[in-house]
Amino acid sequence: MSLKNKLNRLKPHLSVGGSSEKMNTPLKTANIEVPFKEKWEHANVFPFFLDEDYCLIREVKYPLSHQHGHYCFRDFLTAVDIWNKQPVNHPLSAEGHQAEELFFFDTETTGLGGGVGNTIFLLGYASVSGDSLILRQHILPNPGAEVALYQSFLEKVNYKTLVTYNGKSFDWPQVKTRHTLVREHVPKLPQFGHFDLFHAAKRLWKHKLERLKLAVVEKEVLGVERVDDIPGFLAPMIYFDFIDSKQPDGMMGILKHNEIDILSLVTLYTHITFQLCGLDTDQTRPESFEVGRWFAALGEKNQAEKVLTQLVNGSDMTSFQAKFSLALQRKKEKDWVKAEKLFSDVADSGNKRLMLEACLELAKIYEHRIKDYKLAIEYCQKAIMLVSQSEQTSIISGHCSLEQLQFRLKRLERKMAK
Repeated sequence: MSLKNKLNRLKPHLSVGGSSEKMNTPLKTANIEVPFKEKWEHANVFPFFLDEDYCLIREVKYPLSHQHGHYCFRDFLTAVDIWNKQPVNHPLSAEGHQAEELFFFDTETTGLGGGVGNTIFLLGYASVSGDSLILRQHILPNPGAEVALYQSFLEKVNYKTLVTYNGKSFDWPQVKTRHTLVREHVPKLPQFGHFDLFHAAKRLWKHKLERLKLAVVEKEVLGVERVDDIPGFLAPMIYFDFIDSKQPDGMMGILKHNEIDILSLVTLYTHITFQLCGLDTDQTRPESFEVGRWFAALGEKNQAEKVLTQLVNGSDMTSFQAKFSLALQRKKEKDWVKAEKLFSDVADSGNKRLMLEACLELAKIYEHRIKDYKLAIEYCQKAIMLVSQSEQTSIISGHCSLEQLQFRLKRLERKMAK
């Protein structure tokens, strides 16, 4: 980039009062030939020129009535409305936001590692505007065009909260890394909130999904079926081939793959909201339990109890899991009587892990709170028996080993003897 062009682009930021205006695309552009321009334009992809370089931008508009999986995009507006009308304290709450302020974002890169050696060649995002969902994709036509890529991306960004799938760990850190290389020539990265739906999916569905890739969640949870989709791991190879040949055919498949990823983020946020707020009529009991346990982990005990108490009347595993979670809550509240009753039910559940943890909790309550050493010994012995029968050598909760249980038993026997 020439010094003259740099100075011209800095003029909007230089004013007497110290205020700045958003950068605009220069009126003058170099006479740049875009390979296969007509082919790109046929696919609704157009060049964005900046000084002596360019990137490519694709824009697609969807009506809010468009169905993607089990939901249409208008349901996303309902989800945002729910958070604002029935405020629940949750990391994914859109309270205080308008639907237009959420920005669904995904990237395609030349590798899965971090650092400057990994280049982002596609920045994709969608947001609601009026009665449409507008999806834009910014394409890097060659490795030297990153200034044009980030200029085109950042000059129109207007949002409060980013919505991604594993974006906190990968996508946005990678954007920040690449941005540092061109930050003298493009706008600053904005400040924003961040909803990472990967962590939500992990909490809600790890009990039934072995893999939590977005494509798996799409199919098994959201009802999205991909047809002739290009696997994500092929994207870098296709991009490198595009750099050599300039032929856009392979990139069209990557654009479609990225498009579905972004549309699925809208559907996924909608579905998670309906699950968290109890509005999903097809929600399973295990899913409801995971919602309740999540609220409990957040310290939202009233919301947790509201969900979990609806699950305790039963004899299935979910019922015992809900009882155990509620028992832990009663323990925190020092309501030893109710905690003892709930732990006692779980101690006879038939699930060794739950039984083991419940017996340990009961041994503690009877020893330290109720001072019934006989019952404390009985539950400690039962815990020892369960550990002895199990291949596992420790309890997940408290990491209580067989040796520690035996030490506890000896202490209880000494107390009993007195």
